[in-house]
Amino acid sequence: MKNISIADVTIHVDESMDKDARAKLESDLRSQDGVISVSSSERTPHLIVVSFDAEHATCKEILKVVLGEHLHAELIGL
Repeated sequence: MKNISIADVTIHVDESMDKDARAKLESDLRSQDGVISVSSSERTPHLIVVSFDAEHATCKEILKVVLGEHLHAELIGL
């Protein structure tokens, strides 16, 4: 059985996103190799928590997906 190294990172998005924009971003993040789950809350839509296999993805690669959506964001909770 293969071991996976699960890590979590919280991303703070500076811009306000409506529900559709947030859903698209979450979908784009989920499609990345190594990403296990993506979650955000209606109460704090500017915070996105991503769980990933650290053997197949990095925090910087995950952040790059968000920045690729023309959003300003930073990693928190490293």
